[in-house]
Amino acid sequence: MTRVKAAAPVGTDGALYFLPLGGSGEIGMNLNLYFYAGRWLMVDLGVTFSDEGVPGAEVIMPDPKFIEERRDALIGLVLTHAHEDHLGAVAYMWPRLRCPVYATGFAASVLRRKLQETGLAGQVPLTVLPLGTRFKLGPFDIELISITHSIPEPNALAIRTPAGTVLHTGDWKIDPTPLIGPVTDENALRRVGAEGVLALIGDSTNALKPGRSGSEAEVRAILTELFGRFRQRIAVACFASNIARLETISAAAAANGRQVALVGRSLVRMDEAARENGYLRDTPPFLNEYDAGHVPRDRIVLICTGSQGEPRAALARIAADTHPHIALEPNDVIIFSSRMIPGNERVILRLQDELARRGVEVITDADHPVHVSGHPARDELTQMYQWIRPRIAVPVHGEARHMHAHAELAKACQVPFALVPENGTLIRLAPDGPEIVERVHAGRLAVDGQRLVPVGGAVMRSRARMMWSGVVIATVVVDRKGRLLASPQLSAPGLIDPEADQEFHAEIVEAIEHSIADLSPKAADDDIGGAAQRAIRRTVKRRHGKKPVTEVHVVRV
Repeated sequence: MTRVKAAAPVGTDGALYFLPLGGSGEIGMNLNLYFYAGRWLMVDLGVTFSDEGVPGAEVIMPDPKFIEERRDALIGLVLTHAHEDHLGAVAYMWPRLRCPVYATGFAASVLRRKLQETGLAGQVPLTVLPLGTRFKLGPFDIELISITHSIPEPNALAIRTPAGTVLHTGDWKIDPTPLIGPVTDENALRRVGAEGVLALIGDSTNALKPGRSGSEAEVRAILTELFGRFRQRIAVACFASNIARLETISAAAAANGRQVALVGRSLVRMDEAARENGYLRDTPPFLNEYDAGHVPRDRIVLICTGSQGEPRAALARIAADTHPHIALEPNDVIIFSSRMIPGNERVILRLQDELARRGVEVITDADHPVHVSGHPARDELTQMYQWIRPRIAVPVHGEARHMHAHAELAKACQVPFALVPENGTLIRLAPDGPEIVERVHAGRLAVDGQRLVPVGGAVMRSRARMMWSGVVIATVVVDRKGRLLASPQLSAPGLIDPEADQEFHAEIVEAIEHSIADLSPKAADDDIGGAAQRAIRRTVKRRHGKKPVTEVHVVRV
């Protein structure tokens, strides 16, 4: 822990603090904390996609160590909405935190299904909040304000304390025709602004984009027209949580005499959660992937998971022709009705190439406006600052360039102070803020099978090293005087081809033999193993320029 400035211990100076542990300097895995009068309030607890730099991991999430050590003072977790990067970590992290959880109906439905999968059903104290409600948690007076986004029931939070009011925007945009759910509650935002707002903690995702983000109604018109152009099977890749987009695709398909099927388990779960909360009432039930195969190719639209190139999602399996029920053929069409989340570009483009090689026509928002973002562009950010008029702007939910652009825009909107945080920066908002007073631990954890491991820990470092440089495992059998009783046995998966690299294999074995022969008869097993390891590494480095993970097992007879 690196101290930035000597400060009174948190809780002894009557100040209001903000601490992001995830989601600042990155898009995804949001974890935000507020502290006042001896109590911590958590807002959101999400995940992000894994990547090639963390081999074998399914998703990544913030390390909650800081607040886990203070969980006796944690009064609750409030979820702003149901996106994975805001609630996806709850099912993994709740046993470490054991705090009450608060969410509106749709987010609660999504969360319950996740808790069921991890064996936590019925254990988490989950309170379902009505839209627009106002309630108290310890020293925090919290009001939910309805906004628009790309999922039902997104909420901004007006967090009131005696030290000042914070507007935590969550993910938002200004959509005059959202199609599902109410429009942004402008009156409530204006009212909070008129009361006086200390700080706005705000979404920065599209702070570099001019204009406005666009409306879902525009996408519906485009997809309806596009569907009419094609006579083969149509597939659409979109975020499963974008319920308005599911309704849009269904309406566009019906206008062109097509039925719609859901392909991917997360789509089915989201459809269930939506209907459970009164959404999609006028949308006919979707077909499943089994029934879709019995519908003529010119009468079906497939909605598929995997728009971000996730290797286990339906679209990746379709592209690899390994899906058990769905296939795309030459002249079929795939429409990517989604944006590329930063960091996923390579895998998405690879997926699109695989589909194109199969003769499938690939359409993206670079070809037609088949997607609108759920995040505010610059004109919408300006409008929010005109409504709220905060004293302090703290950009979050974005990479560094997004957050710095957001801070500059806030200053242009006459906000007196703008501070760009990093994960782990403890910020005093009041009194006399904003000021970074300390830096605390803010690591990452990866879901590795059924366990959580540190992204920068020994397990993941060794795995990444094995992926890039290979592994060599040797077994040497020696007598009590340390003399070899047999030729060392060598295995080097991913590094040596047993058929093509026999000469290299023999060279390594010989190097091991020479290294052991040079040792004293009194050499211990660790000395023998260490000599063999050094011989292996020198040989591999000289021949291939690699530094493999090396293990030597010494058996003394």
